Amino acid sequence: MAAGRRKLRNPLALAVLVLLAERESMHPYEIAQTLRQRGKEYSIKINYGSLYTVVQNLQKHGFVEVADVQRQGNRPERTLYALTPAGREEMLDWMADIVSVPVHEFPIFETALSLMGVLPPDEVAALLEQRVNTLEVRAAGLRGALRKLCETLPRVFLVESEYQLHMIDAEVEWVRGFLKEMADGTLSGVDAWRTWHSTGEMPEEWRELEDQDHSRGRPGETP
Repeated sequence: MAAGRRKLRNPLALAVLVLLAERESMHPYEIAQTLRQRGKEYSIKINYGSLYTVVQNLQKHGFVEVADVQRQGNRPERTLYALTPAGREEMLDWMADIVSVPVHEFPIFETALSLMGVLPPDEVAALLEQRVNTLEVRAAGLRGALRKLCETLPRVFLVESEYQLHMIDAEVEWVRGFLKEMADGTLSGVDAWRTWHSTGEMPEEWRELEDQDHSRGRPGETP
C-alpha cells in the first residue's frame, strides 16, 4: 500500500504493531515500558500519554484486537491486545515501504539554508557555530546513551541510534566545512551576499541571474 493511502501513518503506531508481532499479547503500559527500555525515544517521537489512543485507533482499523482482560484483586482491569492478521500484513507492508523507498521529508534546516541569505553572513556564521555546538553536545549525549544501552541490549536493537549519530556527525562536518568557506571567501556568491547587506541593494550579478530565469519562463511555459 502506498504511504499516502495508509490508514495510519504515526510511527508510534508502527512501533506498537512491531512489539505485538514479537509477543502474543501486551498491555499498553507494557508496550510503553518496553519502548522505554529499548531507548526508542531517541528515534520515535513517543508521547506515552497518547499511547492508549494509538492502540484504540489500531483496534478501530482492525489491526489489533482485545486478547484478554485481566483483573487482580481491587486493581483496575488490564486489557491485553494482540496483532490481527490484517495488522501483521499492514506492519510488514509499512516496514518494507519505509526501508526500501527514500522519501524527501523537507527538513526545516534545509528550508532555513535555502532562505539564509536574508540574514547577514556574519550572523549566519555565528548561528551556525551555535548549531554545531548544540549538535556536538547532542552527539555526546547520544554516544553516552548508546554505551549504556549496549550493556543490556543487542546492537540490532540500537542501529537506529547509530544511524542518527552518524547523521549528526555528517551535519557537523558539512557545517564546519561551509563555515570555513565563508571565512576564507571561497564560497561562491559570499561577496555579493555581503554587499547586499552592507548597501541594501541587490548585487548586479543577482539581478542578471533573475533576468535569465525570467527569460527562460516558468516550467511548462513557452518562452
